[in-house]
Amino acid sequence: QVQLVESGGGLVQSGGSLRLSCAASGNIFSIKTMGWYRQAPGRQREMVATITSDETSHYVDSVKGRFTISRDSAKNTVYLRMNSLKPEDTAVYYCTARIEVLAPDIPMTSDYWGQGTQVTVSS
Repeated sequence: QVQLVESGGGLVQSGGSLRLSCAASGNIFSIKTMGWYRQAPGRQREMVATITSDETSHYVDSVKGRFTISRDSAKNTVYLRMNSLKPEDTAVYYCTARIEVLAPDIPMTSDYWGQGTQVTVSS
């Protein structure tokens, strides 16, 4: 079993900052990619930021220059520092990870998702 647990969401004013954290645990052999998605009411879930095992990062255009993704491989943890938050950033933020799990006979790589953490930015 693999579990992803997010934390750090909350209510902030426009222009404020938050840092989200996500820790993966379980029968993990390796983590290829970790990232953050978000979903606002009535909208499709969208990719916000991802980071690979060699720490190559990618961001959706709307958050470039404001958000920073990082990871601590020793702790199987990914972070998302969000600065200059806007009301448009309001959403449930989900942590995701592409993980090769420990298996007795064959490798098994799957995508895992956290339960989500609410970020609300007031205007």
